[in-house]
Amino acid sequence: MLARILGKHSLISDRGLIDRAILLLSQEIWCWGRDILRPEGNWLQEIGFHRIEPPEGHDECSSVYSLDLPGDRVVVLRGFGVFYGDIRLGGVFLHRYEFLPQYTKLAKLDAQPWLHADLPDMNPPTERQRASCAALMLDLIDWIRSYEVNIAELLGVGYRRSTLVKWDNGERPIIRAEDMPREWCLLGIAMAADFRSVLPDGDKDRIQYHD
Repeated sequence: MLARILGKHSLISDRGLIDRAILLLSQEIWCWGRDILRPEGNWLQEIGFHRIEPPEGHDECSSVYSLDLPGDRVVVLRGFGVFYGDIRLGGVFLHRYEFLPQYTKLAKLDAQPWLHADLPDMNPPTERQRASCAALMLDLIDWIRSYEVNIAELLGVGYRRSTLVKWDNGERPIIRAEDMPREWCLLGIAMAADFRSVLPDGDKDRIQYHD
């Protein structure tokens, strides 16, 4: 198998690619949380995200953040993952700790995803759905890359470094702030070259998540 290069790491297996992608997504979700708590103001709201506070009975849940994009597209951020929908293609959900695309024909969520159980029925794409799922994944990755580029340009790399201070617990690998846009770009390139590398197979086709 050809080696895939992601940042300074040579990924020579699908598992290696997925592990690196999980690390990147988990760190990104941490950063979104820090951007919400930014002392100068909630950055997600400043760039147009809608904050939906949890209803009665969901006091243990954090707010949902949703951003409408041109072309009837939407990004929904949760602490346990991210949903991306496009009216032309459907929707995809990435669980924070399992970088395995879960696909739905629905481009918008009927209910707010307070818990993973609130998401619609989502499964690995069938062969006929694979092209749509791949397009959604690549669009989502490019949106995240653009988000980090804007952070660097508008708030500065120093700001992003500051959000990673508490993320660095001395045990988990850390992706440098200045490398994050490039890492997302290279992940997209690797997936565009072989989307099947991040799809489950065999008895892994259905994955059960717990909130």
